[in-house]
Amino acid sequence: MTYCKRGLEGFLYTEDGTLLRGCGFGAKGIRYGEVVFTTAMNGYPESLTDPSYRGQILVITHPLVGNYGVPTPQVENGILKNFESERLQIEGLVVTEETDPYKWNSSRSLHQWLEEGGVPGVSNVDTRMIVKRVRSLGSMMGVISSGVEVEDPRSYILSKYDEIDFTQFTSPKSPIVHHNQGDLLVVVDCGIKHGILEEIYKRGFTVVRLPCKSSADQIMDYSPKGVVFSNGPGNPNLLTGLAKTFLDVKEYGIPILGICLGHQIATVALGGKVKKMKFGHRAINKPVKDLSDGRCYISTHNHGYGVFKEDIPPETQVWFVNPDDGVVEGLLHRKLPIITTQFHPEARPGPMDTTWVFDKFKRMVNKNA
Repeated sequence: MTYCKRGLEGFLYTEDGTLLRGCGFGAKGIRYGEVVFTTAMNGYPESLTDPSYRGQILVITHPLVGNYGVPTPQVENGILKNFESERLQIEGLVVTEETDPYKWNSSRSLHQWLEEGGVPGVSNVDTRMIVKRVRSLGSMMGVISSGVEVEDPRSYILSKYDEIDFTQFTSPKSPIVHHNQGDLLVVVDCGIKHGILEEIYKRGFTVVRLPCKSSADQIMDYSPKGVVFSNGPGNPNLLTGLAKTFLDVKEYGIPILGICLGHQIATVALGGKVKKMKFGHRAINKPVKDLSDGRCYISTHNHGYGVFKEDIPPETQVWFVNPDDGVVEGLLHRKLPIITTQFHPEARPGPMDTTWVFDKFKRMVNKNA
């Protein structure tokens, strides 16, 4: 047995039958979820609090995780400045080596944070091998355990990731208002990252965040100048009610911005198709090409479902594409003020190459006002 500095054993089981033993850290316990990976080298406080990771066991490929600890939350105008939500969202964390922090603004270690948040972690395992298996076999369900022995891990997998509407766990239960000086926008909040929320707010908008299940009537009661359909977790094909809401809002002719899950909902609502990807895009260094001018940007991604060129809706055109695999990363409607991005047009750990998308949307709102 490998020496474990926390004195805990841990393991990761994946549904292809792989069982990896390592060291446990974070909270003692057993969780299950879809096993996915990110190639980001930094930004783990943002990744672990990103609601789009709800229901997933995250494998981080960078070998050392925890070096700069976890900061104290900072809130301004009701928006978190250094986390993407108010809580840890992942089901479990897998790293090669979990380290102690050395940074001036660290208030606790990664181990302490996960322990407080009830999330188990496993270290001292071959993350390279895990990623190679996920890339060859596709994302799969798994079970993670820290400090607890399990006889039959298969019995803990109670459902498939694709079968659950995770937005019920990440969407606010009632409206949240962020007052500002400018026009009012409604965000249909299925689990919005606070970094995205901050970029919208910085453009001067008063932002009203409504639950993901809100109807078009509830949205239009606020007389918004534009509507944002946010990022969020899970299978967009389960969200038929949200797709109907998108269609109903479209009829008012106001500008609409769809981000990540919002991009997928727009695709489904407008008559296109969204498919499960083999292992998805999760990183802060993914290229996207703007087909309108040929420029390429580095961007942040967190999605396991995608839109392909043959599946885009009628009356739309491809705006962005991923040059690595051809996945559609943004759409433009040919007749209506509707734009979408599959990637996140911001990234607090970096890069910030595509924040201009929010400026473009603001110009659309101003032109339509």
